[in-house]
Amino acid sequence: MKSIINIVTCCIVAGLSITSVSAQLYSSAELDKNYDMVLKNPGVQIESTEAINLLYNFRFDEADTEFRWLKYRYPKHPMPHFLMGLSEWWKIVPNTDNEAYDKAFLAQMDSTINLAEELYDNEKNKIEPAFFLAAAYAFKGRLYAERESWTKAAFAGKKSLKYFEICKGNGDLSPELLFGDGLYNYYAEWVPKEYPILRPILALFPKGNKKLGEQQLEKVGNNAFYTRVEARYFLLQIYSMENEYGKAYEMAKYMWQTYPNNPYFERYFCRTAFVTGKAAEAEKAAQNILDKIERNMPGYEGVSGRNAAYVLAYYNMQYHRNYDLASQYYQKAIDFSVKTKSLNAGYYVSSLIGLGKIAEMKKNYDEALRYYKLADDKADKKSNQDKEAKKAIDNLKKLKREERRKR
Repeated sequence: MKSIINIVTCCIVAGLSITSVSAQLYSSAELDKNYDMVLKNPGVQIESTEAINLLYNFRFDEADTEFRWLKYRYPKHPMPHFLMGLSEWWKIVPNTDNEAYDKAFLAQMDSTINLAEELYDNEKNKIEPAFFLAAAYAFKGRLYAERESWTKAAFAGKKSLKYFEICKGNGDLSPELLFGDGLYNYYAEWVPKEYPILRPILALFPKGNKKLGEQQLEKVGNNAFYTRVEARYFLLQIYSMENEYGKAYEMAKYMWQTYPNNPYFERYFCRTAFVTGKAAEAEKAAQNILDKIERNMPGYEGVSGRNAAYVLAYYNMQYHRNYDLASQYYQKAIDFSVKTKSLNAGYYVSSLIGLGKIAEMKKNYDEALRYYKLADDKADKKSNQDKEAKKAIDNLKKLKREERRKR
C-alpha cells in the first residue's frame, strides 16, 4: 500500500496546488466522523498496519514517517505518540541492558498519557483514552521492571490496571484489552515464585493464574489488531519458560518469516530450532544473524551474536568435527559476551567449557585447565555447568598425575 504521507510528498514535489492536498485531508476528516474511536477507523487501521509492520521489521525511519503523518492528522490524539514510543521500545528489545533509548521512549509514553488524559477529561466516550492510558502505563512499567525500579514499576502497573478496568466490557476493543488481562494473570503468579523479594509489593495486587494468562494471550495473538505482535512476543518467552519448546519454535518461525529483519524473532527462531533439534534451520539462522551483525543491520548486536556463535560452535564440534572452526565460534561467543557484559550468561560459560574440551583433545592440558577454571568461576554454583566444569577439572588433574607417573 502506498501511504498517504508518500502521496502528499509526491504532490508537493510535482508542484500540485495546496488545495488538492487540503481536499484530501478534508475527506479524511469527513471519514473520521463516521467512527466514535480512531482505533475503529478502518482507514487508520490500514495506515497503521503498514507503519507497524515497518516498525516490527526494524525499518524505524520509514515507520517514523508514517507515525508522523498520523500525528499531523490527529495532533491531539495519543495514538501517534504511543506508536512512536513503541518504536523506541523495540530499539531496546534486542538488548534490554541498552539504556540509550530510555529517555525517548519515556518521553513518548508521557506524551501519550498527557493527551489521553485530556481526552479522558473532555470526551463523553472514555473507552479509547482509557485504553491508551492503560497501555502507556503498562509499557512504562515494563521498562521500569527491566531497570529493576520496582516501586516505579508497581506504581505504573497499578495505574495501568485502573484504566484497563474502565475499558472492560467494550466489545470492539475486547481482544486488545485481553492482552492486559493475559499478561497480568501470567506474571502475577510467576513473579512471586521467581522473585520472592517482590512478594510484599505484589501482595497489593489481585492474584494471578498462569494457565489462564497463557490462554488469554493466545487469543490476543490470534485475534487482536494492535496488540497481536506484543502478545506473541510474550508468548515466546512464556512457552520457553514452561518448556513448551514445540509451540515456541512454531511461533518463532512464523514471526521471523513475517518480520525477517527483526533480530529478536530471528534469535528466538535460531534458539528454538536448536533446542528442538532442527539443526539445518538453526545453523542457517545462526549464520544469518552473524552476517547481519557484520552488515551493522539495526538491532543485530552482541546478545544475538553470542547465541548464534555458540550454536555454530556446538554443531561444528559435535557434528562436523571441525574443531578449529568450533574454536573460532566459541571464541566469538565469548567475545560477544564480554561486549555485552554478560560473563555469567550460559553461552559464555558453555563456550569456555567447549574450548576446554577442544584443548584437552589436542592434549593442551594447561590451556584446557585454564578454560575449565574460568568456567567454574563464572558458572552459577550447583548449576549443571558448574558441575560439568568441576568434573572436567578433577578428571584433567587425574590425567596429568597419571602422565607424570608414566614418565
